[in-house]
Amino acid sequence: MNIFRLAGDLLHLGSILILIARLQKTRSCAGISLKTQCLYLVVFATRYLDLFFSFVSVYNTLMKIFFLASAGYIVYLMKKPLKASYDKAIDSFRLEYVLGGATVFALLFPHKYTLLEILWSFSIYLEAVAILPQLFQMSRTGEADNITSHYVFALGGYRALYIVNWIYRYYTEDDYVDYIAWVSGVVQTALYADFFYIYFTRVLKGKSFKLPV
Repeated sequence: MNIFRLAGDLLHLGSILILIARLQKTRSCAGISLKTQCLYLVVFATRYLDLFFSFVSVYNTLMKIFFLASAGYIVYLMKKPLKASYDKAIDSFRLEYVLGGATVFALLFPHKYTLLEILWSFSIYLEAVAILPQLFQMSRTGEADNITSHYVFALGGYRALYIVNWIYRYYTEDDYVDYIAWVSGVVQTALYADFFYIYFTRVLKGKSFKLPV
């Protein structure tokens, strides 16, 4: 594992801890897209089925368990104890578009034509667009609290670091090719472009996150 992969993993882990801390501290899920959180739960559930069939390392296993458990916990918080603060009317992105698209791509362009590899490919395609309901909700409200902004930034930053990791591996490892992850990762990072601009020009300067009118 190289430093870029490790940094990406830690930023991903940090994004989830930021969100959980925010939910627990404020006792509110206002401004958070339940649909995005459900999509991430599906992503991890379909990607980490190999937990039952293969072992890579203790680090790898613990990270998989953490991502699965934390995604389930976040969805539980939003659907049960914090349900009263969830605004379904604002979280209105149509999930069938991203779920259907990921399914079609996984069936047409899987890593391999086996059940586990099709599900893995599905999870990669779905993760690329899982943030869309959150971004769509933020575009509807036109603003977000700073903690939510930090969460979304860390989530986008983790994938950007993975792109650097892939470039590093391409030039340092023999026969390293992973077109599915590469293309999906670039698409995923590109979706954050507008958010990153506002984050750097406003939030990091001590201002609140607000979309330009």
